[in-house]
Amino acid sequence: MTKRFFSTLCLALLATVTTIWIAACQPSTPTSSSTTSPANSPTTSTSTGLGGGGVKDTLRLGALLPITGDLSSIGAPMIKSIDFLVETVNKCGGVLSQPIAYFKEDDRTDPPAGAEAMTKLVKVDNVGAVVGSFASSVSTAALAIAVPNKVVMISPGSTSPVFTERAKKGEFQGYWYRTAPPDTYQALALANLAYKKGAKKVATLVINNDYGVGFEKAFVEAFEKLGGTIVNKSKPTRYDPKATTFEAEAKGAFGSKPDAVAAILYPDSGGAVIKAAFEQGLTKDVKILLTDGVKTEDFPKLIGNTPEGKLILAGAIGTVPGADGKSLEAFTKSFKEKTGQDIGAFVPHSYDAAALVAIAAEAAKDGTGDGIKSKIREVANAPGQEVSDVCEAIKLVKAGKDIDYQGASGNVDLDEYGDVKGSYDVWEVQPDGKIKVIDRVSP
Repeated sequence: MTKRFFSTLCLALLATVTTIWIAACQPSTPTSSSTTSPANSPTTSTSTGLGGGGVKDTLRLGALLPITGDLSSIGAPMIKSIDFLVETVNKCGGVLSQPIAYFKEDDRTDPPAGAEAMTKLVKVDNVGAVVGSFASSVSTAALAIAVPNKVVMISPGSTSPVFTERAKKGEFQGYWYRTAPPDTYQALALANLAYKKGAKKVATLVINNDYGVGFEKAFVEAFEKLGGTIVNKSKPTRYDPKATTFEAEAKGAFGSKPDAVAAILYPDSGGAVIKAAFEQGLTKDVKILLTDGVKTEDFPKLIGNTPEGKLILAGAIGTVPGADGKSLEAFTKSFKEKTGQDIGAFVPHSYDAAALVAIAAEAAKDGTGDGIKSKIREVANAPGQEVSDVCEAIKLVKAGKDIDYQGASGNVDLDEYGDVKGSYDVWEVQPDGKIKVIDRVSP
């Protein structure tokens, strides 16, 4: 029996449970990969009762991130940081005296694909926790599966304010956390940056999903409080990432001659919108403000050059959740030695998300979602001995000590809604297409 047939059969049996799972069972090309030790595989572990929620004596950890799709240029390095965390912890003794059993899935930056992948992680791999997803719309789809099955989700990059609102209503029952701050903070930082740069009239251009619309709402509110005007407030410009042409959306955002356009985008589809605006001659003298979703050096190249050979996006500025944790320097060095890459956006946040799960499972002496959620805020927050090395943290909690994990991304203090606060890097697209951090701002 092939892996594809087995996974499809399992999903088919669950088709009546939710409509998401029905959609997930449609034929598709397998995009997942799994890494697990033989002793902990679903077919050999005597302690693994398939059905969701993890197992008590082993940490079964999933990763649900975009290896392909619109956000893959940012998602692929995030996966590598979780790989690095798992390898590091397993080398120093693992969790619950066993290696972490680790399963990776590609959500393809697509909610139905993410729901399918999460269903496999929960129902086939029987994970207790999942690091993911990145796109807020994918996390929304995945949460519908994780929460009823008592699986913890901790996202390194889903920043929509909608999650805070839903957590306040009790919808997630304590199974949702994130190591990147919500866009209520980043939107305020971007609004402050726009106003500081002299923009008084701004148009918004956003991807039409949880991330884009949530950011738009927070940005408009923040910018108007500063005294600015949103010129397309009555008819906001929101684009469909699956569309094939974007001339109308480009004109909707840039056509009213704003001082700046706050563009909350994904790389591939967002690049097409900006390029359409340039080709219509609408970008001249308009400052382009960007966010975390496109902080990659592939994005300016995607949009291309002017007829004179200059980069269209040169001079654009943006914000991204920054990393300023006590272990950032050591992590940056170790990550570069291991992967040959400099750390990108959300890489430290991904490492910290997996680290918190591992430490919490050890502190609870329990690899289930219920065990992890019972300790995750305790190991992330004061009081306790501050510690930034994950192996040292696991050693201390195993000995019964209280700790306050200080991550590479920041202090990762989780509030009652699963949120963290943070600072933001201001980045600029250089004439050669390189991304340079030029400032740091706080909400």
